[in-house]
Amino acid sequence: MVEVGQKAPDFTVLSDEGKPVTLSKELGAGPVILSFYVWDFTNVCQGQLCAMRDSMGDLQKWGAKVFGISTDSHHSHRVFKEQNRLNYPLLSDWNKTVSTTYGVLYERFGSFGLHGVTKRSVFVLDADGVIRYKWVTEDPKVPPDHERILEEVKKHVT
Repeated sequence: MVEVGQKAPDFTVLSDEGKPVTLSKELGAGPVILSFYVWDFTNVCQGQLCAMRDSMGDLQKWGAKVFGISTDSHHSHRVFKEQNRLNYPLLSDWNKTVSTTYGVLYERFGSFGLHGVTKRSVFVLDADGVIRYKWVTEDPKVPPDHERILEEVKKHVT
């Protein structure tokens, strides 16, 4: 699992638009928020992602970029994004490499023992890609503290 103070591992995955997004190419202008979530079309995930949407004015003012990430397909992301009017990219970790590298993949999820599901977690990176804040929960029903995320982003505005 990655830790605060470490350089965030680079990755390239598909966005909801079916285009590749590479983390290292998104760095440099300001903080980056990686908001990992369990699944598209679930209530807690919807709340987590819509809270970011609703704060986008402040986040853009601070030069921050937001990316939602789950193991859902980019096709599913596209519909979920449209339905919730999300104003930032959703990234598909279909192959589970990003979630595995960041240490946020459930080995076993739910009573059916599903595998390959992303844990709800948030990482705030500074403009150089160093992890400055990390929050991970084992309980998929617990949303992140959105105000705390905003405070952490503000600390790392360049």
